[in-house]
Amino acid sequence: MTDLSPVDAERLYRQVRDQHPDVPEAHNNHGVMLLRTGRLQEAEDAFRQALALRSDYLDACYNLALVLQAADRPGDAEAAYRRALTIQPGHAESHHNLGNVLKTLGRLQEAEVAYRRAIEIRPQYPLALNNLASVLKLRERYIEAELACRCALELQPRYADAYITHGTILEKLGRLPEAETAYRQAIAIRPDFVEGHYNLGNVLQTLGSLDMAEASYREALALRPDSIEVLNNLGGLLQALGLPEQAAALYRQALALRPGLSVAHYNLGTVLKSLDCFAEAESEYRAALAIDPDYSDARFGLATLLLSFGQYEEAWAEYEARYEPERFVHRKSEVVLQPCPRWRGESLQGRSLLVWQEDGLGDMVQFGRYLTRLKSLGVSRLTVACLPPMHRLLRSVEGVDAVVDHADAQARAGEFACWTSLMSVPLRLGMVDHGQDEALSPAVYLTPDPVLVERWRARLDVLPPGLRVGLVWKGNPKHHNDAHRSLPSLAVLEPLWQVPGVQFVSLQKGEGEDEAATPPEGQPLLHLGSEVVDLADSAAIVAQLDLVICVDTAIAHIAGSVGTPCWVLLPPQDIDWRWMHGREDSPWYPGVRLFRRSPEVDWNALVERVRREAETFMVVDKRAALNAVSHR
Repeated sequence: MTDLSPVDAERLYRQVRDQHPDVPEAHNNHGVMLLRTGRLQEAEDAFRQALALRSDYLDACYNLALVLQAADRPGDAEAAYRRALTIQPGHAESHHNLGNVLKTLGRLQEAEVAYRRAIEIRPQYPLALNNLASVLKLRERYIEAELACRCALELQPRYADAYITHGTILEKLGRLPEAETAYRQAIAIRPDFVEGHYNLGNVLQTLGSLDMAEASYREALALRPDSIEVLNNLGGLLQALGLPEQAAALYRQALALRPGLSVAHYNLGTVLKSLDCFAEAESEYRAALAIDPDYSDARFGLATLLLSFGQYEEAWAEYEARYEPERFVHRKSEVVLQPCPRWRGESLQGRSLLVWQEDGLGDMVQFGRYLTRLKSLGVSRLTVACLPPMHRLLRSVEGVDAVVDHADAQARAGEFACWTSLMSVPLRLGMVDHGQDEALSPAVYLTPDPVLVERWRARLDVLPPGLRVGLVWKGNPKHHNDAHRSLPSLAVLEPLWQVPGVQFVSLQKGEGEDEAATPPEGQPLLHLGSEVVDLADSAAIVAQLDLVICVDTAIAHIAGSVGTPCWVLLPPQDIDWRWMHGREDSPWYPGVRLFRRSPEVDWNALVERVRREAETFMVVDKRAALNAVSHR
């Protein structure tokens, strides 16, 4: 019998059934063969016939439940397993499989009870222990889950599936190197285990071993070329490795297999956006939202794309999606500020308002232009909670009654009528209905503290006569795009020193300060960055400069907001939405010029262009000075 194929065995058992139609075992055994050959409906009929002949036939009832489970009829399968347990309450397999069905139905607590009952009946039951671990993981009881998994592996050391479960639990516990080991053990037992290679790729990517992660994903893809998950994750990895065209090809491959996969549409939209294929990117974001209207990442991606083209009416509404993803800091604001509600545009007359910083320093400077307008709506007391480097700067803004740190504002949250982020103000005030000028003005709104201006004038006066140009060549190294937006070193700016009649001032803070303190020979530099305490100091210095040349940092927003001309050097990829697309100016700041680096050129070539523009700027500046003298 063991040498028969499943088809031949089914034929033989059918003959036995036909010869003994009144014997329930004949129908049950035939049903088992039908199940093995995938003929589910016929198998179901056979088991039901066996039960019609003997209603308390445990094997037939259990096998019927297996068929119903295989046919993706979990409700019917649950009923069949429960019927089997009325026949034999101590049937461990029925408890275990009932747990699987309940897990499928999302009834995790009941599933846990079923698995535990199976283990009570049969303590050495590695399959039930592994599945108990998986449901405990879903219930976020990771310590218990790991213990159950370890028990399963002690009973069955070569249990590849349990190593996978163990690895996923270890990831949740943050024990990534151990998770990597677990996945490698699963692969050692079963080299063709797709989930092992896929999960190993995931953890290696998280650990930063991108080349090894790519190899694991490609191994998984070789084993299962139609794996949507592998195609999508490998695409994300290639995107991170700076291979957007290859990533796009994989996302398209995933979508060819499953057109309704919203995450692949979103990922393709993001990679197309990085390739400057903006119309196609918008189409993919909208496709993701057509499938899942609540897909917050797609809404946010669409919002930033629309903002970068000045399509504010739809963009500001979609930009509110930043409050939905749990990984975004914005989601935490409403938690920490309870019981203070978020302002959604209702009247502020006679009410106290808390403006809560949840974005970067540059964002706060850029959108600080709206503080005075908020106060004009009848706000009784306008309080700003922000990081310490902004305190003195924002205290000087008209309409601001108080500036506090986040901890103080959080402790006093109940004292405010409502709170808002400055990034939500254009939407809440309906500025998009009044045209671009209304939405973006006033650009120049900061007035530096006169005392600080005098203090820094004394420091600047040590410079010889000439055009005073401030420099910032590096941003915060923790910024997600810093590897692209920051210059490699101060030495890259060396061509600028060839411009006659220019005196350079370093505003560099943090990363790059050491270079500013000891600049390369031939690059004289008045370094003030290390003496700067906060952005109020920066504003007082920048207001006295003729020009600022910087990478994309908060200093660009300071310059624009005090009215000092500013040239911003932009990287070839992942440019912030506020600098728009295809423009050399900025609608946000009339005094800002944008120098965009294309992928085909390096920073040196861009700086050479800036040098030529600086020479022209010098000529224009001298003519302006001469004209001023002649008119006097």
